[in-house]
Amino acid sequence: MKALLLQEKGKWNEMKVSEISAPEPAAGEVLVEVHAAGLNPVDYKTATGGNPNWTYPHVLGLDVAGVITAVGESVDQWKPGDRVLYHGDLTRTGGFAEFALAKASTLSRIPDSVDFTDAAALPTAGYTAYQAVHGKLPLTQLNTLLIHGGAGGVGGFAVQLAKLAGKRVISTASGHNREYVKSLGADHVIDYREADVAAEVLRLTDGRGVDAVIDSISRQSATQGLELIAFFGHVVHIAGAPDYTSVKPFTKAFSVHEVALGAAHQSGDPEALRQLSVIGDEMLALLAAGKLSSLLEEVIPLDQVPAALVRLSERHIRGKIVAKLK
Repeated sequence: MKALLLQEKGKWNEMKVSEISAPEPAAGEVLVEVHAAGLNPVDYKTATGGNPNWTYPHVLGLDVAGVITAVGESVDQWKPGDRVLYHGDLTRTGGFAEFALAKASTLSRIPDSVDFTDAAALPTAGYTAYQAVHGKLPLTQLNTLLIHGGAGGVGGFAVQLAKLAGKRVISTASGHNREYVKSLGADHVIDYREADVAAEVLRLTDGRGVDAVIDSISRQSATQGLELIAFFGHVVHIAGAPDYTSVKPFTKAFSVHEVALGAAHQSGDPEALRQLSVIGDEMLALLAAGKLSSLLEEVIPLDQVPAALVRLSERHIRGKIVAKLK
């Protein structure tokens, strides 16, 4: 089969399409003919330092949409011909290839009305946003959310999900993406390059602060989030935990939540893996119903993935990029 090969760690911008043997499914696994695979920052980040579980050449790619061609032993809920989506285990061989293996318990069924490229845009960014909004926050107790990076993958999905839940959404984005983020559902968009984000958040909330911050930017940004939440507020962090010592004890009674989507694969908890399937089913249903945008901005061939990852690493990409293989 054709696959995009990482020859050694740190060389992800030099990957080339080559021929390797197709894998075979073990017990509890399925073999998927890959129709589309989504690109994510985690691809170049993990490839930079490598992973002790990898052997080289290695195949990257966590977000896969395709058709099952074979099933392993003990797999009875899926069959060849099923259209499926999954979030892969980054310690194993990925989906930038014509065929890939997936754990059967993590699969979601793609509705006939949903294109493979739209589906492949969902898992890493979309499932992370879903866990942040619906898995961590007590939504019935919240009204206003600050979601950083509304033009990006995680932020863009989080804006949509929070708005679908009926919340007031404040988001940050560069000025040229303001209308785009508003089209996703944000009530207010702060240009982080031009405005004082903290001052603007406090102005928009009459000095009270927001009920929750969803931060996929950095530890420093998450720490600032502690300053911007109201009493009993929440900070959900994805790119680094905040420095709790920045807030004086017994002043805000805040809660901090970690989202680490890929940890489900390493947890050893069958329920954690099943939840990936449940989230995928729910997001695909929203997509099929026209209630959610896949954020798909660009579809590329497999051999253009390295150049696209370089652009992703520069952190100025809007929405999602997906490689189409079939």
